[in-house]
Amino acid sequence: MPAQPGQPTQPAQATKSPVSVLGLGLMGSALAAALIEAGHPTTVWNRTVARTGPLAAQGATPADTARDAVTASPLTIVCLTTNEGVRALLEPEADALAGRTLVNLTNGSPSQARDLADWAAAHGITYIDGGIMAVPQMIATPGAYILYSGTDEAAFTAHRPTLRALADTKWVGEDPGLAALYDLSLLTGMYGMVMGVAQAYALIGTEGIPAREFAPLLSDFVVAMTRSLVPGTAEALDTGQHLTNVSSLAVNQAALPNFLSAYAEQGISGALFEPLQVLLDRGIAEGYAADGLSRLPELLKKN
Repeated sequence: MPAQPGQPTQPAQATKSPVSVLGLGLMGSALAAALIEAGHPTTVWNRTVARTGPLAAQGATPADTARDAVTASPLTIVCLTTNEGVRALLEPEADALAGRTLVNLTNGSPSQARDLADWAAAHGITYIDGGIMAVPQMIATPGAYILYSGTDEAAFTAHRPTLRALADTKWVGEDPGLAALYDLSLLTGMYGMVMGVAQAYALIGTEGIPAREFAPLLSDFVVAMTRSLVPGTAEALDTGQHLTNVSSLAVNQAALPNFLSAYAEQGISGALFEPLQVLLDRGIAEGYAADGLSRLPELLKKN
């Protein structure tokens, strides 16, 4: 109904940018659902067609082929298991992707991202690589973010409103491999924590102590140590000042055999921690006895 004289005119609602999603595993489905929820016309494709059903019920448009999907939108997001799978899927569709933007949110290595960026550039495709710092259940919730990198920051900026429907966005540079590098570095920290937590539960469990009873102590201690360890190590690495009065390599070299002995005595494997003994021994042999554990990243750089 047209506005009556004296009534304010209602502005037309902006149309959200269309986007296509290839790959509908747990993460891909979460990404597509977030885009649908945010009001973006979303085209979806998956090799197993049945996976498009739940998203179609939410409002997505299933595509019969990958080509149909990429031609439906100016922006295509791909989230597969491996980058080899991305290359195999998209190579036959290179001409259809030409002139469009491809955002690859498949976990991979920096060199794989750079190779894909080179392939995309050779076919006139704007390529942005990404690293998802969230599990599927965290997509479109506070605390989740996705790292992005690529040679065309302007394309990222143009599509940023769409990408924000997935999670907070963090641009890390024009080298296409940087998002993967940040991603794997952050996940490395997580896996280190997972290994420590696994070893701790294995050890405490040898005497029948319930994991739930031990959990609050472990959680509080890990959080407290991380709060000082992460920024403290960064400061030492950037300044080159590794001397410490807290816990030196020499102190840890002397203490670690107690851990390994306890693991053996309690009947659990020490495989996760045995490599640390080798690294500490080398650090001492190279003259770093008085340095803190912040010296370990430097030792890891050496063959």
